Formats: sequence, C-alpha cells, structure tokens
Amino acid sequence: MVDEHGYADSAPSRPAGSKWYVIRAKPRRERYVSEQLSRQGMDVFFPAVRVNPVNPRAARERAYFPGYLFVYLDLELFGVNKLRWMPAAVGLLEFGGEPAVVPEALITQLRRRIANIQAAGGLTLVDLAAGDAVEITAGPFAGYEAIFDLRLKGSDRVRVLLDLLRRQVSLELDAGSIRKARSGGMVKSGRTRK
Repeated sequence: MVDEHGYADSAPSRPAGSKWYVIRAKPRRERYVSEQLSRQGMDVFFPAVRVNPVNPRAARERAYFPGYLFVYLDLELFGVNKLRWMPAAVGLLEFGGEPAVVPEALITQLRRRIANIQAAGGLTLVDLAAGDAVEITAGPFAGYEAIFDLRLKGSDRVRVLLDLLRRQVSLELDAGSIRKARSGGMVKSGRTRK
C-alpha cells in the first residue's frame, strides 16, 4: 500500500536486476497506477505534494510530475507489456525505443525535495497565473491590490506589479503575503476600496 506522500508502506525486497523506471499515467490517474503496482509488490514512488489552492473546492494534493511516477523493478522479470496494458497507465517513458532508467540518487533527491515541501505546508498559490489580481495581506503594502507576475525560482517568493504614484512598480514578496483578490473589489491609486 502507498502512504499519503506516495511512498510504499514497506519496500519489497529488491531483485539484483532491478532499476528505477518512469511510468506514464493517464491524466490525474497517477495514484491509481501507483496503488496497482504496490498491490503487485512493486516499490513505487509517486511524488505528490499538498497544495493550498485559491479555489476551496480544488484538489488538495497534486502530482509533482503530472502524468509520471517511478517504479523499481527488474524489467526482464516483470515484462514491458504488463506496464503498457495496465489500466490507466500509458507505458514506460522511453528514449530511442529503450526504457529510461532513473539513477537512485535522483530518486533520493526527489524524496527529500517532496519531504521539504510537505514540511513547509505544501505549495501555495498554485492557481494563480500571470495577470491575476491579488491582494497584499502583510507588510507595508498590506491592503493594496496588485497584479501577480510570477513565482521566483528556488524560493517561496513572488513578484507582483503595484500601481504606485501613476507608475507600475515591481515588488518581491513572500508568497504567504498575498492572496487572490476577491471579485468586485475596485482599485484606486493602488488601494482596495471596500
């Protein structure tokens, strides 16, 4: 069985010829494929993270790599065709007709990265797109509306564009200090009117 982080509850014994492979799954069916493989005794890694979506009805967990998961097996013993014809699976990721092998070190790094994201409370603001109106909720510009520009790579910070003194100013803020603006709010001189 698989836990909430996509790890097998107990890793089965590993045959000598086993390697990590990437399995492609149909959209939003990664967990189902992971559970099928786990029931067959496979060591499966389905990287999924908690998300804090803007829409309260949206899913609270998302695949870190949508459409992909990892399985550790001896391909010659298990057989490629079993993976191709498994319900909700598309097959192995291949390059030049050969199944792609993933180094163990990369799987270890991914597990650490997922654990760090989970420990931080999951991903935030996943439903925001460039151009969306946001409200700044903390800091010296709290209460102002701005335009979401982008997430800054490698950090939990974002860049927003704020109309200030008839100029658009770029600000870098903690992702936790903004939220999607409520519809119906009007902006005047950068400040939200209530």
